[in-house]
Amino acid sequence: MICNKFLIFTFMCIWCFMHAVVCNIPTCKTAYIYGDHMVLQREPHGAVLWGYTDPGFTVNVTFKGISHISKGIPGAFGPDVGVWQVVLPPQTAGGPFTIDISCFDGQGNRSSVQLQDILFGDVWICSGQSNMAFDVKEAMNATAELAASVNYPNVRVLSVKQAESSTPYYDMNSTSLYHLWAKPDPDSLGANVKQGFLYFSAVCWFYGRDLYDIYKVPMGMISTNWGGTPVEAWSSPDVIDTCVPAAKNKKANLTKSSFTSKSPKESQAREGTYSKFGGPHEDSVLWNAMIHPFLNMTIKGAIWYQGEANTIAPENYRCLFQAMISDWRYKWYAGSAQQTDPYFPVGFVQLCTSGVPQIGEIGNYPITRWHQTDDVGYVPNAGMPNVFMAVALDLSDLESPFGPIHPRYKQDVAARLVQAARVVAYQEKGLIYQGPFPTKFTVDSQEGTIDVHYDNAGSGYVHLVGPLTNTFEVCCSKSTSCQDNDTWIGTTVTAVTGLHSLRMTYTCLGYKPVAIRYLWRDYACTYKKCTVYNQGGFLPAPPFWLPLK
Repeated sequence: MICNKFLIFTFMCIWCFMHAVVCNIPTCKTAYIYGDHMVLQREPHGAVLWGYTDPGFTVNVTFKGISHISKGIPGAFGPDVGVWQVVLPPQTAGGPFTIDISCFDGQGNRSSVQLQDILFGDVWICSGQSNMAFDVKEAMNATAELAASVNYPNVRVLSVKQAESSTPYYDMNSTSLYHLWAKPDPDSLGANVKQGFLYFSAVCWFYGRDLYDIYKVPMGMISTNWGGTPVEAWSSPDVIDTCVPAAKNKKANLTKSSFTSKSPKESQAREGTYSKFGGPHEDSVLWNAMIHPFLNMTIKGAIWYQGEANTIAPENYRCLFQAMISDWRYKWYAGSAQQTDPYFPVGFVQLCTSGVPQIGEIGNYPITRWHQTDDVGYVPNAGMPNVFMAVALDLSDLESPFGPIHPRYKQDVAARLVQAARVVAYQEKGLIYQGPFPTKFTVDSQEGTIDVHYDNAGSGYVHLVGPLTNTFEVCCSKSTSCQDNDTWIGTTVTAVTGLHSLRMTYTCLGYKPVAIRYLWRDYACTYKKCTVYNQGGFLPAPPFWLPLK
């Protein structure tokens, strides 16, 4: 009996194979990154769909009763694989919808595939190293957050497995994803995964959820990240070619900059390599495997939480980060048939603290934070247009079971990103989205005071919260600018003058103050207790290092 069943099964398999060969049943597939329950990008952009068929075969994509025709064209997958692509007309937010895809060989043979429960909304890429990989079940109030996730069925999630490659991937496969597109619930967000930092990003989830709460628009959140990885691994060879030669030429001068400390510990760290961190550190290997497969998909934007691995040698981060953003934008625009905005919004998290923070130690975190902003102190700016930032140096978590480098306050991070995204990515008007940043300084050498004047356009009234001594420092010098051998002296904030200014006292003992810096430390303050915030204490003032003019 068993033998007969085996023979019947074998005959059926042979018949099916021969039938496919004789009848030439067309291959008909979508790219693996598409699937049921996914979110496609809404208007004003057209959503790109693509996949595989046989070379020269016709593909008919039917949506809302309208056909969109393409053909299988040999390309990146070799002469025997045809790639088809269709751009759907811009759609308003909503759903669910069904999309039917049929492939024809011109001889009457046809095969098809269907995408079900498709929503149109905003698609966001979430990438970086371990603080982006930090998953939902490790965040504060994780049990309640996971249980509440089922209340957000229109926020869909896709989680990418860690992979590296020396050459670009053009698509994913069944081993590339933790799961296909899914509605959120404790399982799809990783509640039952024993090993942490490998499933769905907490920052990514909270960011998408909070955006949905505000706009009631479906959100498609793609989590693709790897802990312990430098920005070079996430950058294309074009970025490396742009930045690395310049870094080699300038390294000697940059490492002597007055921005950096001169401790033996820091000098030793700067001589180290990225191999001290957990993830791959070779140039472009994560760009190839974990970013490149998504370039043909239309997206709304990206958020980024990375930089800790580059603090070991931060001199080139300014060039690399700025170039990576520009390169991602250009390549996504080109790859998605010019549907993704060529200046799509990018948000990032300014670093919190290191794994072994010491009170009073400067280290390389301050200069890395500064480089994250193109050495300006805030974003968007001329070098980083359409970029937004969440300041996180006041979200320290020294009791984190994952180490201080991994604070658990991911809801706060996401809330600050969302506040900035509302203005930069969604063009809301009249909303405060940045902490106070100084625009002018008034020095009274006779009285030994400095007035710090903050902008009043986008930061709100100045509000003092934390310590008033030594968080601001002045460089006392005989020169007109701060030199390597000059001394930094702590100041004392004595008053809020008006709505947008602070007064502080200093003592330079015969020298003159030529520069001022704020929170220029690895560990800047305790949780939400830095010195300066906007009114209400929601947005902290970012750190800065500026000349006194």
